Amino acid sequence: MSPEPDPAAACGAATAASEGGGGGGNCRLRGRRGAAAAGAILVALLAVAGCSRSFPSISSSSRGGDCGCPGTRKYTGMVEDCCCDYETVDAINEEVLHPILQELVTLPFFRYFKVKLWCDCPFWPDDGMCRLRDCSVCECPDNEFPEPFKKPYNGLSLDNMICQEGKPQATVDRTLDTKVFKGWVETDNPWTYDDETDNAEMTYVNLQLNPERYTGYTGDSARRIWDSVYKENCPKYPSEEMCQEMKALYKLISGLHSSISVHIAYDYLLDESANVWGHNLPLLYDRVLKYPERVQNLYFTYLFVLRAVTKAADYLEQAEYNTDNPEEDLKTQSLVKQLLYNPKLRSACPLPFDEAKLWQGENGPELKQEIQKQFRNISAIMDCVGCEKCRLWGKLQVLGLGTALKILFSVDGDNHLNQPLQLQRNEVIALVNLLNRLSESVNFVHEKGPSIEEVIKQQSSSTVQIGVS
Repeated sequence: MSPEPDPAAACGAATAASEGGGGGGNCRLRGRRGAAAAGAILVALLAVAGCSRSFPSISSSSRGGDCGCPGTRKYTGMVEDCCCDYETVDAINEEVLHPILQELVTLPFFRYFKVKLWCDCPFWPDDGMCRLRDCSVCECPDNEFPEPFKKPYNGLSLDNMICQEGKPQATVDRTLDTKVFKGWVETDNPWTYDDETDNAEMTYVNLQLNPERYTGYTGDSARRIWDSVYKENCPKYPSEEMCQEMKALYKLISGLHSSISVHIAYDYLLDESANVWGHNLPLLYDRVLKYPERVQNLYFTYLFVLRAVTKAADYLEQAEYNTDNPEEDLKTQSLVKQLLYNPKLRSACPLPFDEAKLWQGENGPELKQEIQKQFRNISAIMDCVGCEKCRLWGKLQVLGLGTALKILFSVDGDNHLNQPLQLQRNEVIALVNLLNRLSESVNFVHEKGPSIEEVIKQQSSSTVQIGVS
């Protein structure tokens, strides 16, 4: 099995690998031709980006893209260890789930996330560096954020807005509008490290102002994050001898890692001097598409989280989505119900993942405790991420995945509670935003994957012919 994506890609550190020239000093012309062919690959891949700069809805009957992009399918049949096939996932995601999620995460309730941005790394001194200017956040006035979101917030004065001016791309923009949350009982998640009830050290951020994208976070510090995740807390390469539960943990982390890499490639700083952002398709191929198991794990993680959301349907339907904006709150409730009870989803993929097959052995309880401890350790590693925006999205998505684990393994297969399911507001926000992130990644891989691989195949064939001649 090929290695996981370069850990530097986790928070935008990855850059496209440069192509080398010829291997022999007595074949200079061949080296030039090889370099030209390599350059042609990059040019062709970047040209594919012109087919679409968004996540368009594609009919399930048409697997081809726009601009004459080829329409072949590489992934067919059942997603490994899941209960849906690739064709169904792509069709349901494009036609149903992706449009709903894209709208849902922009609404006030799901727009804000409570996070502890200033935290000491529990494993090593933080020496992370960001290449894009300063990664730190200025100490803004206390009245910039609601305290603790129990009463309406009146917004920022002009004087207090000074702190938000001219902030670099790698820094979290913590500007808020007048929308606030209230209600919800806070309880800590046993799968994650953060103390979610510690309001004194936590603040709210507007996720719409802080998109997950390339930040320039690179170097040994970024690489050490994913090295620690894989080497110390879950097997880097699953084997046949490994139990199902450990394989599932590996695939969840690998799928999340792949999704993060996809978003880096989707929103990449192509020209720093001109502040031009766009698709880095060579990076997408190099970090994800080149390795089929990474794409497979992405789909696995998506279906795992989708199963958690649908399993908690009754709870999520009855939850209070109150932000003191009646119109937006009604819209939120309506979209949540559309997500949970969509007839197309329920008929095409009623059980995305079957959690009942796990923890069945006589050592099931002990194994669950062991994996829970490992995942908590993974969540703690997010405090060691040096780039603030990377830390924000790392903590959010790990909390979302921890919430999915909490839902799936606290409720039995018949929806009878082994113990009362209690989700705090922040967990629901993280869960839905994670599902949207995975949905975007699946959509982008499905949309661009065949075109990119076709270009690589054609250019590789041309390179071979040049070498022979």
